[in-house]
Amino acid sequence: MARTVRNPKLGTRSARVKLAGRREPYWTVISAGCAIGYRRGTKGGTWIARLRNSEGKQHYEALGAADDARDADGLTCFTFAQAQERARTFFGRKARELAGYGELQPGPYTVEAAIADYLAARERRGSKGVRADRYAVAARIIPKLGNVELSKLTANRIRGWHEGVASSARFIRTRRNAAAQAITAIEDGNTDALRRRRSTANRLLTVLKAALNYAFHDGRASTDEAWRKVKPFREADAAVIHYLSDAECKRLVNATQGRFRDLVRGALVTGCRYGELIRMRVADFNASAGTVTVRLSKAGKPRHVVLASEGRALFEQLTAGRAPQDLIFRRDDGGPWGPSHQQRPLAEASVIAKLDPLATFHILCHSYASSLAMKGVPMGVIAAQLGHADTRMTERHYAHLAPSYVADTIRAALPGMGTVEETNVIGLRPKAAG
Repeated sequence: MARTVRNPKLGTRSARVKLAGRREPYWTVISAGCAIGYRRGTKGGTWIARLRNSEGKQHYEALGAADDARDADGLTCFTFAQAQERARTFFGRKARELAGYGELQPGPYTVEAAIADYLAARERRGSKGVRADRYAVAARIIPKLGNVELSKLTANRIRGWHEGVASSARFIRTRRNAAAQAITAIEDGNTDALRRRRSTANRLLTVLKAALNYAFHDGRASTDEAWRKVKPFREADAAVIHYLSDAECKRLVNATQGRFRDLVRGALVTGCRYGELIRMRVADFNASAGTVTVRLSKAGKPRHVVLASEGRALFEQLTAGRAPQDLIFRRDDGGPWGPSHQQRPLAEASVIAKLDPLATFHILCHSYASSLAMKGVPMGVIAAQLGHADTRMTERHYAHLAPSYVADTIRAALPGMGTVEETNVIGLRPKAAG
């Protein structure tokens, strides 16, 4: 057993109770690049492990509760010494993962292990959305299928899980210290809610299949027949695209407060996603060209968004006299916007503006793209502005709004068949009744 590191400020609960509550943990270095932290909260503290790799990037793992309010049990509540042992397990596992080695599997290879290996591989490649997929997997896949060995996984088992997700209640945002996950059930006859649940089930099935295929190609499974037989729900993604009219956009902007108004206006004049907006820096705005650069997009590629006169004026106001590395959009207290910070103020502004459904940043993006489509902007231009890899997604959502898109496409593509003779006779049309 490794030597236990001593720290008089963290070693006992009587010592820890004297520490001031703060978000930044109290760190104790265990070895080079490895540290264990204690974060004190209003209802007790928690242990956290931190590993710094050779490039300086830090990786964290929540270890569990500290024995501040109850005795340690070694399972959910830990002493300082027990937390160090758990931290060392994390350090070893993470180091193997970063080195490109699969995690050691002492027993049968399970669905949970396959998903963990797959997500770790995506993380190494710099894939987007790993964090969100990890949460979704932990909530919806692992509880039902995690302990199933790949060799014993059947198509019926996967179908049962898939259908169960589609008929289950939807998870909604829950308070941090809530005793149980908040949910909302599907109302009888609500076809759109059922479609959304099926869409969620399909997305989870895609993640599950990707993980199982990764395991199959890695030699962990002898066949992929079980999951190849399971098909997604049809027509589950045919969502109605909601967008705001010009009048609704004005009401929404007028209903917002403080610097959040700048963020909403930024979304409406760029079509950028919330995550893209909050990462923009002053240097990303090119006043001469009238563009703003999105350096980290959902697709993983940078793009340049062209600004119209209104957007150009907004960004000139927000960047005037500021340092190049400053964030363009900040909260009223000067701090950066974080994940989910936008949800409550946008919902409140939507209520004031009398919008139904309530606006989201997705709807603001749709409003931007829909406005372009209705003014006849080519689908390829809209796709470039939104960062779509091609025009398929753009056409699917916005082509029906373009006044001449369908007509122009048909007239350009349909060849002449020579079945109608040309004539110089011009027919007389009846005069319209006055």
